[in-house]
Amino acid sequence: MRRLAILGASGHGKVVADAALCAGWDEVCFFDDAWSELERNDEWPVVGDFARMLRQEGAAFDAAVVGIGRNEVRLAKIAALKDAGVPLTSVIHPASVVSRYASIGEGSVIFGGAIINVRAGLGDGCIINTGATVDHDCRLAEGVHISPGANLAGNVTVGEGSWVGIGACVRQGVTIGRNVMVGAGAAVVSDIPDDVTVVGVPAKVVERN
Repeated sequence: MRRLAILGASGHGKVVADAALCAGWDEVCFFDDAWSELERNDEWPVVGDFARMLRQEGAAFDAAVVGIGRNEVRLAKIAALKDAGVPLTSVIHPASVVSRYASIGEGSVIFGGAIINVRAGLGDGCIINTGATVDHDCRLAEGVHISPGANLAGNVTVGEGSWVGIGACVRQGVTIGRNVMVGAGAAVVSDIPDDVTVVGVPAKVVERN
């Protein structure tokens, strides 16, 4: 029996749990700092807080993944788990399509309907959400989240901790900086600097992050 531990008993965590079971994990348990008041996340038990997860207490598990949507928090938790020697894994839903020539960083999650094409490279802790596409030769740094239905054309680069919103699209060859928020439905047709939020068609900077 292979058991996966998920940090973060949230709605996003439930999707990670479902994907993991579809991908062949036998059991799932959650760790969350709301424990012990929070004892279940829908179908699955919450067995400890983050401190217990770092010590690998509360339940025996074979590997762990962070099921937290906020990019900077997810990256910090992944770093702490690595430092503690907790074995990390990625979760790839069997209804996704991932090229054998793509590379997937440790602790990433790829949901059903997502497509990752040839020579795309994902850093650690990325989320490729339901129905999102990452085309050939894209480069995603650590902690990038591509939201449901978002599409990256070929040779796109996305910096650390950036978030591409639901239904957004990014033209081929564009570079998006680090800590960028791309609004829902935006069309990114030119390079985006670090630490900004962009919205609209075409996408324009509306604030500094």
